[in-house]
Amino acid sequence: MSPDNRDYEESLGKKIAFNRKRRGLSQKEFASLLDRSEAWVSQVERGVRRIDRMTVLEKVAEVLDLPVSELAAEAPVIAATNTEPPGANQLRLTLSTAHSLSAVLGRHEPPDLDALRLQVDRAWNLTHEGNYAALAELLEGLVPQAEIAARSAVGDELPGVFRMLVTIYQTCSAALANMGEPEAAWVAVDRAVVAAERANDPLLMAAGQFRLSIVFIGAQHYDQAAHASGSAADALRPLAESGDVQAVALRGALTLQRAVAAGRANQADEAYAFIRQARGMADQVGPGRNDYNTEFGPANVDLHEVAVAVGLGDAGVALRAAARVDASGLSAERRTRFHLDVARAHAQRRQVADAVTAVRAAQRLSPEIVRAMPPVKQLVSDLVTMSQAPSDALRALAAELGVHGT
Repeated sequence: MSPDNRDYEESLGKKIAFNRKRRGLSQKEFASLLDRSEAWVSQVERGVRRIDRMTVLEKVAEVLDLPVSELAAEAPVIAATNTEPPGANQLRLTLSTAHSLSAVLGRHEPPDLDALRLQVDRAWNLTHEGNYAALAELLEGLVPQAEIAARSAVGDELPGVFRMLVTIYQTCSAALANMGEPEAAWVAVDRAVVAAERANDPLLMAAGQFRLSIVFIGAQHYDQAAHASGSAADALRPLAESGDVQAVALRGALTLQRAVAAGRANQADEAYAFIRQARGMADQVGPGRNDYNTEFGPANVDLHEVAVAVGLGDAGVALRAAARVDASGLSAERRTRFHLDVARAHAQRRQVADAVTAVRAAQRLSPEIVRAMPPVKQLVSDLVTMSQAPSDALRALAAELGVHGT
């Protein structure tokens, strides 16, 4: 970030505050007109929170009765500090290759299904570790083998093969979603959904909707995320109420995605209501499970409460919830995301040193995930922006992540 742009967020915030007062609006009234929280307005005006979508900036300008160009001139909306994470291009190329066509038209020896299952398990492990470069290398060979297996298996083997194919494409989707590649992740999850339908497995189909909702959230399509997760959760209700614990777990995981989508859409009451619903389901499921790689249980609900509060700008709620979290039984991926959410909460309160400490905690768990996720660079860029004189610790973190202008 160049020195000329270092204070643009504070400048934009001051301009918004000045024009709000000019119109005789309190922060609460202004927030109501924007369909945002009062905390969100306060953070924007103090230069703590970035307006990262032009549609939001346009709404602010409309309420303030200003031309959007007057605000946009102050607000470069997202700093371009991103470089492509390792493995991203290889995963895109794997999805772009006509493996299914080759499996149909070519002459291939049927794969060893037991060996294939071991490779599929390894793919999920690499995904949860955030080792996307190794995952991309594995999937380059695993996807064609699984597509061949799907065309050569017969009888009782078929459902199991399609389940493996679902899992493979879900790992690909999860990795791409974390890397900020929603379009490619969407392709992967769509293939997983098709394979789940061919397996005729309702729970696997619901797991596909869970992954799809994550992709929609990453692409900022919150209505679609809410529809994908909500419709699947509703469809699972009879099975869950019959006592099927896996159905309860999947319904709970989908409800957490509904909470995140509502939070990102600034629907606070709905978001926290979904968290309460999910907590009841987590009590039924209990700790220590990982049904369909959702990690749903009491600890994951706690982590999502933090994420939802941060998304709503409720930094105090997020930090109080974080103090109660015991995430030790969850994957490195989930724990990494938790520390990044804590960092965002501290950033919302201008607690720069605490935010840096939280990012470092995430980095110790999974440096690959921290390096791969574009929002992390944006967060660190924001920390630099709000620091009059960035500390040596912040400078070092920014340099490691390729955030310039420190």
